[in-house]
Order: sequence, then C-alpha cells, then structure tokens
Amino acid sequence: MFSFANDFPFITFNGILILDSRATVKAMAKDISTEAAEQIAVDYLRKKRNTEKIDVSTVEQKGGCWIIRGTCPIDLEGHPWAEKFEVIIDQKGKIKSTDFSLL
Repeated sequence: MFSFANDFPFITFNGILILDSRATVKAMAKDISTEAAEQIAVDYLRKKRNTEKIDVSTVEQKGGCWIIRGTCPIDLEGHPWAEKFEVIIDQKGKIKSTDFSLL
C-alpha cells in the first residue's frame, strides 16, 4: 500500500521505486561499527589534546549517534590533571559535538 506519510516515490529509468523511510533509518544507523566510532574519537582527541594516552570507558549508540566517553591527561600550567571527555559521532562517522571537563 502506498502512503505519503512513510513512503517516498522515486522515478528511475526502469520504473517507479517506492522506498520505505523506516527501513532506511534502520540501515543508516549501522553505517559504522563500535570499533570504528571509538577509533574516530581517539584520533580526534590525539590531535585536539596533543596526547597519546586516551582511556575510553564507554562506547554506546543512542538515537543513531555514537557516544564515546573516557578520560585523558592534560597539563595545566605545569600541573598534570585528568580530564573526562564525551565525543558524539553521527552514523556516517562525523563528529557532531565534544564535551570536556576536569575531574
């Protein structure tokens, strides 16, 4: 059955293709794996914070985005501190937002 609420018609050279939007949302949410999301966040933090020691504590998926949390060391005027981070990555692997705070 065709409804304008959930289905989108596409005209191709071979005929009409009806695509269910609910199916595409489910398929897009799994574009990158847990390991790939973690690696994207670690590479970003290495460049942003100029450190090699990054401890990832959790990697979870919520609402089609990956949320990576953990800690990394920073140097504030000669004093070492631990800083916690949260990096949010969309399903295509792009960083949407970051949050840093001292422990």
